[in-house]
Amino acid sequence: MRQNESSLTSLIAAFGRAYHSKYDTPKIFDDFIAKDLISQKEFSDISENMIQGIQFFNKDVAQRFQDDPDEILKWITQVQLSPIPLARAAYCEKVLLNEVVLGLKQYVILGAGLDTFCFRHPELNSSLDIFEIDYPATQELKKKRLDVANYKIPSNLHFVSMDFTNNLAYPNLIDKGFANKKTFFSLLGVSYYLTKEEISTLMNNLFALVPSGSSIVFDYADEKLFEEKGRSNRVENMVKMASASGEPMKSCFTYYEIENMLEETGLLIYDHLSPATINDLFFRNRMDYLSAFETIHYIHAIKK
Repeated sequence: MRQNESSLTSLIAAFGRAYHSKYDTPKIFDDFIAKDLISQKEFSDISENMIQGIQFFNKDVAQRFQDDPDEILKWITQVQLSPIPLARAAYCEKVLLNEVVLGLKQYVILGAGLDTFCFRHPELNSSLDIFEIDYPATQELKKKRLDVANYKIPSNLHFVSMDFTNNLAYPNLIDKGFANKKTFFSLLGVSYYLTKEEISTLMNNLFALVPSGSSIVFDYADEKLFEEKGRSNRVENMVKMASASGEPMKSCFTYYEIENMLEETGLLIYDHLSPATINDLFFRNRMDYLSAFETIHYIHAIKK
């Protein structure tokens, strides 16, 4: 991801979470703070751009709802934009909060963007240190938005600026108070944009200085990523959009490739969610357009 584009990426992700919190029922993942980090003008501009782009996503939908822009926005958001980030955030935070019950004291968010976990869980301010890692430009943007929205940064939230996909600088983390103790990592929406070698190197670096019992939740694309069209061509559209934005998707894995890579890093898969399982857990019996995204899986892996 290019640094001058990172803020836009995090903004679009926050838009999807804010839209879901405001309009969708029932909630898969209620990020009720996301809307506070986006101005009304930004929300309107993103909405309008999505509506204007409906011909790219689906010409039949464009024709069917040509006089109903709100339904077009709902369709784009629920079919294309929101399913992956909503379900993976819900899963990741479920695992994280369970780890907290088991005594976790340290949480590292890789590619944090406009993440709001810290502000949605103030009850953890005195018991859980949170380290958000991202590009400097993205973090400065977030700090400004928090200030405008009158959110005070608590003492347990630490911003660590770095391109962790290129060079994970542990000294930078340690300078912010990171310690050699049981750690939970989240790596969401990142693996697709790295090569297999880069992901393997990152995993090795992440777990080099943390003890047994430390773990990670991440999402990955399976071996059908570049051939599966998906519902309303949304998988194909996702790949095309990534390429057009200058940030092409680079990797996909079979389950056994993931398993072997993690084994070489000293990690065991504790939990694996396939698209079918994700759909059953988070999207069952919905009456709207939301459904689990094809080809995307979630993993919870633990250091032996």
